[in-house]
Amino acid sequence: MTTASRQKGLLVVIAGPTASGKTSLAIQIAQHFKTEIISADSRQFFSEIPIGTAAPAVGQRGGIIHHLVGHLSIHNEYNVSKYEEEVLTLLGRLFTRHKVVVMTGGSGLYIDAVCNGIDALPDPDVQLRAEMEERFRLEGIGGLQTWLQALDPAYYNVVDVNNPMRLMRGIEVCLQTGVPFSQQRKAEPKERPFATLKIALHLPRNILNQRIHQRTDQMLKAGWLEEARAVYPYRGLNSLNTVGYKELFAYLSGEWTYEQTVEKIKTNTRRYAKRQMTWLRRDAAFNWIDATQPEKAIQEIVELIGKAMERGS
Repeated sequence: MTTASRQKGLLVVIAGPTASGKTSLAIQIAQHFKTEIISADSRQFFSEIPIGTAAPAVGQRGGIIHHLVGHLSIHNEYNVSKYEEEVLTLLGRLFTRHKVVVMTGGSGLYIDAVCNGIDALPDPDVQLRAEMEERFRLEGIGGLQTWLQALDPAYYNVVDVNNPMRLMRGIEVCLQTGVPFSQQRKAEPKERPFATLKIALHLPRNILNQRIHQRTDQMLKAGWLEEARAVYPYRGLNSLNTVGYKELFAYLSGEWTYEQTVEKIKTNTRRYAKRQMTWLRRDAAFNWIDATQPEKAIQEIVELIGKAMERGS
């Protein structure tokens, strides 16, 4: 836990890989402390794609207010800097009526931005970005992956290697500054007017993979393909450049059979979950909780929150 001199509350971060049960646990914790939830899932921000991002529907929220879920359109420009600013402003209001606020999601970069702040990095270079986009056009995602891995293997190991915008940003910063992006992201955390308690959920890989497969099937039954078809005309948007939609767009364009598409989604989601775990493990501040027994996990989290509040009182 980190504490600021002007502490006004405790931000409880509940993170974990996709399909680990974060949303359900966060809702129960929020109910226990009669508080509200802020989403740290960068895919759930967009209102047009709730099924494929597993965004909690209003009826699934247990009466808890959820912030930053479906608050944007896929056509809106949004980034982690805007998120940091928006959440800090929001927390300023929430801590006037709650001692505890819950944040949950699997987007590590967004969690880091709120808890530690974003390092000052150079603005995008138009000419360099054009060169990278041309390489992406000629060589595909593999060209960007090879480029970034050569420049900054440490960042390559934690970034979403299937997201060309993230890859290009990493390459861009390395080339503009002459210093690996990973080294520039290790600045001292910025002081915050609240304390933080970080919780990470763990599941054995075989159980997590099984849950990923089951949830993929459930989302498809719930109309995920129809959702993807509705946004297919806008498939070039960065907001849709994410696991699941890319595969469904490939199916809709006739590249794969339906069976191949489903298998690709499951495989790439497993890989995404592995990258999320890599990201979380690099942060020693996380308290790891076994999520195989939800009731026990909730009890452990409540106890951790209680101890954190005692230390901050």
